[in-house]
Amino acid sequence: MTALTSALPLAITMGDPAGIGPEIILKSFIQQPEWMKNCVVVGDIAVMRQHAQLLGLSLEFKSIESTAQAHTVQAAIPVLQTGPTAHIELGLVSAVAGRMAADAVIWAAQAALRGEVAGVVTAPLHKKALSLAGIPHPGHTELLQSLAAEHLGLSENELPVRMMLTSPGLSTVLVSIHVSLRQAIDAVTQAQVLQTLQITHRSWQQLHGHSPRMVVAGLNPHAGEDGLFGLEEINEIAPAIAQAQQMGMTVSGPYPPDTVFMDAHSASGQSTTDVVIAMYHDQGLIPVKYLGLEHGVNQTLGLPFVRTSPDHGTAFDIAGRGLANPSSLLAAIKVARGERLNQRLS
Repeated sequence: MTALTSALPLAITMGDPAGIGPEIILKSFIQQPEWMKNCVVVGDIAVMRQHAQLLGLSLEFKSIESTAQAHTVQAAIPVLQTGPTAHIELGLVSAVAGRMAADAVIWAAQAALRGEVAGVVTAPLHKKALSLAGIPHPGHTELLQSLAAEHLGLSENELPVRMMLTSPGLSTVLVSIHVSLRQAIDAVTQAQVLQTLQITHRSWQQLHGHSPRMVVAGLNPHAGEDGLFGLEEINEIAPAIAQAQQMGMTVSGPYPPDTVFMDAHSASGQSTTDVVIAMYHDQGLIPVKYLGLEHGVNQTLGLPFVRTSPDHGTAFDIAGRGLANPSSLLAAIKVARGERLNQRLS
């Protein structure tokens, strides 16, 4: 996985067609046309036209058959059709919409694995719709991991991935992702924490050209208070940190999880920390999302290609109403192009 330096196009999947994915894509083309010049929408051209019409946007679309044609499209949004079109009811969870969203992701990922696109930016999909469509993965991260592992001839265990969420001034990587809280606690092992540190260290070097300064959150209140409130810090987390330090990584902790994010966050970009390692999904995502959903970016570490996405969901309640903010998608495009997210987009 490397930062984008290629002239290849960036693939943007449309997300769940019943949600705000198509809307934020259209608004991105309008608000930042220079950023979108070498981007191709992967999904359904009829859906994109449906959303444009609902929003009263006068936009031209051009159907293309390969990403190589993207740069030839002038004064129109290039769309690569990934499956049969269908009538979609906005704001409703459905297997049809889930299938269309999944088809776009699968096509874009396979194109990235073939070297036909420089990276993939995914608009939001709906996990229930994905399940109704028969996709045996709870979300983008697990689906992309499965596709990449299959392409490389590996098992999913042999291609571990991690989720990194970034808002201006704060990045956090999760030890576990979409599992129950009980499973997340069980996942706090020395091996899992060390693997998270290794993936983060390697990916950050590839993306930014230098080793990250990492701090690790504890699992328990007060980071266990020397074993008074739990032993995970002593038995699992601290040994993983020590092992990572012996490998040459810049990492410290475990620190109390209720203060580590405040200490790491810097709106000016002058923090002495690059990444906080969080023990589970909500521990890491609450502080990032509190800083502003409209500016957050989700990035999958460990894949053999660049993948980013907005840090928000499908927002079915406002789909087609013109209220969706494209800032997080634009931030995801910025990160996919290899730029640091140090300040909010205007």
